[in-house]
Amino acid sequence: MSKFTVNLTAVNPKEEHRSTPPVEALVDTGAELSWLPKQLLLDAGITPRGKKRFSTATKQTVERDFGYAILKAEGYATNDEIVFAEASDTTLLGVRTLEGFSVMADNIGHRFVATATLAV
Repeated sequence: MSKFTVNLTAVNPKEEHRSTPPVEALVDTGAELSWLPKQLLLDAGITPRGKKRFSTATKQTVERDFGYAILKAEGYATNDEIVFAEASDTTLLGVRTLEGFSVMADNIGHRFVATATLAV
């Protein structure tokens, strides 16, 4: 399986004229949430709403702030939880964001493939 990246932007849901610049994010179907650099989120006025513990790919447990943002990439948008990543963390676009976009990740073609949203 190959990896690919997209430019991910987080928009402040309370002040939609405020957003992060586009940030290169690894599309990671193994990550539940999307992670963007903490300072970029704070600069866009996106505030932490709490803390969560995460198990990383290296089997470490870390605690990070999380908040809410409108996430945009490749012409898609969704409202989602976002993790305030520390400098040592990888910037990620997680599976919940993909589900919100109503897309699947095509790791061979390095693109999103639109899907139908389940209504059942």
